[in-house]
Amino acid sequence: MISVTVTALVFGVVFLAELPDKTALAGLVLGTRYRASYVFAGVAAAFAVHVALAVAAGSVLTLLPQQIVHALTGVLFLGGAAVLLRKKDDDEGEVRTPENQSFWKVFGAGFMLILVAEFGDLTQIMTANLAARYDDPLSVGLGAVLALWAVAGLGIVGGKALMKRVPLRLITRIAAALMLALGAWSLWEAIAG
Repeated sequence: MISVTVTALVFGVVFLAELPDKTALAGLVLGTRYRASYVFAGVAAAFAVHVALAVAAGSVLTLLPQQIVHALTGVLFLGGAAVLLRKKDDDEGEVRTPENQSFWKVFGAGFMLILVAEFGDLTQIMTANLAARYDDPLSVGLGAVLALWAVAGLGIVGGKALMKRVPLRLITRIAAALMLALGAWSLWEAIAG
């Protein structure tokens, strides 16, 4: 059974952490050059693979004693918050584009770009942490994949307009604050438990 609370929490944390990432910018660039639905299909497929890997890794962590899992996820969340706070606003990354508009070339470009660029990314590590913390792989996986798809969709369709209205620095700080809170909470549970 899927927990709406866990799904919503994971969605919020992953969404805010991914918004200032290079994925939204890469999606924006591909979306301005190619059919948005083709780009989104490739990006969405790559994110589904990443979330499945992260949830599987997080599920393995649930085999450890709870105090160790809480301590480990707390430290990793605090580290993730530090990475977000130190991140430069102009981190864009390179985007390679396919030569034509065929579905498979555009799909492949979006899929490979995300598969390579996001492997071991902060949100993938966060998803594994959340899967370990809540021991609810379906809810965590659903929240994470929906958040990543939402960011990709925003990047592809309207990323430029969003970035003009909401400062990237503010989004990054909100995501870092959420991660700090989750890290502190996890550490408190490790000590109190």
